[in-house]
Amino acid sequence: MNRRTLPVAVTITACIALLLTGCSSGGNDDDESDKIKGSGGGGEDASAGSTARPDDAARPEIKLPESFRVDFAGWTNSDPELKTILDDGKDRLRAGYAAIIAGDPQDDALRFYSSGAALKSAPSWVKTYKGLTLKGSVRVFDPRVHVSNEGFGVLFYCVDEAEGYTRNLKTGKVAGTPKGDDPEVQYRTRLEKNSKGVWQTSTVQTSRGECGP
Repeated sequence: MNRRTLPVAVTITACIALLLTGCSSGGNDDDESDKIKGSGGGGEDASAGSTARPDDAARPEIKLPESFRVDFAGWTNSDPELKTILDDGKDRLRAGYAAIIAGDPQDDALRFYSSGAALKSAPSWVKTYKGLTLKGSVRVFDPRVHVSNEGFGVLFYCVDEAEGYTRNLKTGKVAGTPKGDDPEVQYRTRLEKNSKGVWQTSTVQTSRGECGP
């Protein structure tokens, strides 16, 4: 996708050190991703609606058009809490896409799954796509999830944008990932559990070329 519009790269001023605070007792930066428990499992979960979670929250339904597909690979875990973090992190990403397509900076679902810095920055991020929509498909894979010693969640995952692009609603012009750029983006997110049991994304950091082979 086009680097200027960055449909899947929500850039928030958070650093990886903040995301990983309390996740491990030591080690250098190269070791951090290995300390985050992999989600395991396999299979593909298409961009279907939200599923039930083991808490009291009434989660909003998120709908994406057939013209833009989000496929999730391996987003499962046998641990109920880690599975909920994966599901809520998944729906936060889907809500972001839906907000862009709807052109709604105050999208209810995006706000529902956001807190802190991510909540404050979300409207400005959506506004950067004014006059644009999303087409094609993206693949979201290699989720790694962990609960820190302090109780917040850490979720890493990769998004392959190779088949996704933006389209200008007035001109019809399309733009994808610039030639020579890595189409895979790694997301590094921190999530906080609210009083209703929802894991809201509070910070997001993204980086191209970090997803590995």
